[in-house]
Amino acid sequence: MFYELAAPSWGQEEIDAIQRVVASGRFTMGEQVAAFERAFADYFGTRHAIMVNSGSSANLVGIAALCHKQDRPLQRGDEVIVPAISWATTYHPLQQYGLRLRFVDVELDTLNLDISKLEQALTPRTRAILPVSILGNPAALDVIRAFADAHGLYMFEDNCESMDAELNGRKTGTFGHLNTFSFFFSHHISTMEGGMILTDDIELAHLSRSLRAHGWTRDLPHDSPVYQRRSHDHFEAYRFILPGYNVRPLEMEGAIGLAQLQKLPAMTAARRRNMALFQSLFAGDDRFIIQRENGKSSSFSFTIILNPAAGLDRRKVFAALAEADIGYRIITGGCFLRHDVIKYYDYDIVGGTDNANLAHDCGFFVGNHPFDLTPQIERLREVLDRVCR
Repeated sequence: MFYELAAPSWGQEEIDAIQRVVASGRFTMGEQVAAFERAFADYFGTRHAIMVNSGSSANLVGIAALCHKQDRPLQRGDEVIVPAISWATTYHPLQQYGLRLRFVDVELDTLNLDISKLEQALTPRTRAILPVSILGNPAALDVIRAFADAHGLYMFEDNCESMDAELNGRKTGTFGHLNTFSFFFSHHISTMEGGMILTDDIELAHLSRSLRAHGWTRDLPHDSPVYQRRSHDHFEAYRFILPGYNVRPLEMEGAIGLAQLQKLPAMTAARRRNMALFQSLFAGDDRFIIQRENGKSSSFSFTIILNPAAGLDRRKVFAALAEADIGYRIITGGCFLRHDVIKYYDYDIVGGTDNANLAHDCGFFVGNHPFDLTPQIERLREVLDRVCR
């Protein structure tokens, strides 16, 4: 395809990393995963990093950890404020742990949670807020954290789409009590599959480590705050303290992550150069609503919403893109309230979700990659200009 939605970012370094793991004979989680966790925590300036097998599992384990805290755990029926647009597994762990969702609309230009509705979303049952930085563009994380602190809420930052973005000189994925990342094939770094939890809270970190691997104590130090060691006999190596999972990553994924993390600054810079070209070609054209950058975007992709005032037909646009060999897809997961699965949820809606619905019905995105896309972006502009006249 001339302009793909996703493209590989591996080179010989990643292949060599896999070969070293194969030669070692150790395939399950081990020293390479631990080294990647340390390097990732250092890169983002946090104390604890816990690698799992996907960003979705990072969300699951993170929510589970908040539900197993010793003091003020999340409990069934507690409310969580969430944006109306995100990926499905932002929301699923909340439903699976019996939490009630309060859906808030997004800003049409940033596609992130509309912070003007935060006070309206707050009730006596609200216990947490879960912001998502959509497709590389930082949400108003500083404002949201201040709101969370003022009201005694947990802030859970889903940063799976926005690795290496920044807000006021601070990396996204560091504003929450818990923060999650994804290393899926098309994301900012890729370990095939994989995800990470970041936190500065030692209790949440140890809960996450236990939950990641069966709910046992084996991966925890003897002085952990989440359990009391009883004896030194062989039972301690297989002692289960939490209703956990097995969402451990592979050792080769840790090795690949180390190679990818070294490339991340250069890959982000390349994405931002492509973004600058995209913005220069589309900014000021009232037919198209593009994402307004908040802070410093790491530009996962390029979103386009066809302005309803222009009377454009998205089906004709999609046909023209397909004919030009340009890939496209829904913006993240669209408005989550529009999916069949919502029937399983306990939720309500704060005000309305007009902007999320508009993005769902009139929007799409095309890919951005960590290399020069000048010909692809220029053709995109030509095709859209022609079909939208």
